[in-house]
Amino acid sequence: MPERVETTSPDGVDYGWVMQTTFVTTILVGAPIVALLSTGVDLPTWGARAEFAIRVGAVVWLVVAVAVFAYAKHTQE
Repeated sequence: MPERVETTSPDGVDYGWVMQTTFVTTILVGAPIVALLSTGVDLPTWGARAEFAIRVGAVVWLVVAVAVFAYAKHTQE
């Protein structure tokens, strides 16, 4: 007898889609923003550059994550 195939019908937001979309959008939007903002800042060492990218990237990620979740929640209804 073949194994039973499980199916689900999740109610609510598809968090997998939200995570994947947040990841891709953050890279596509965040990289140019970090590059643009770094032109006006003195970053003499690689450590300073990495720290700057992490600080700006974290803010971009947070904004994108909230926006993507809000979009998914809005379109779900």
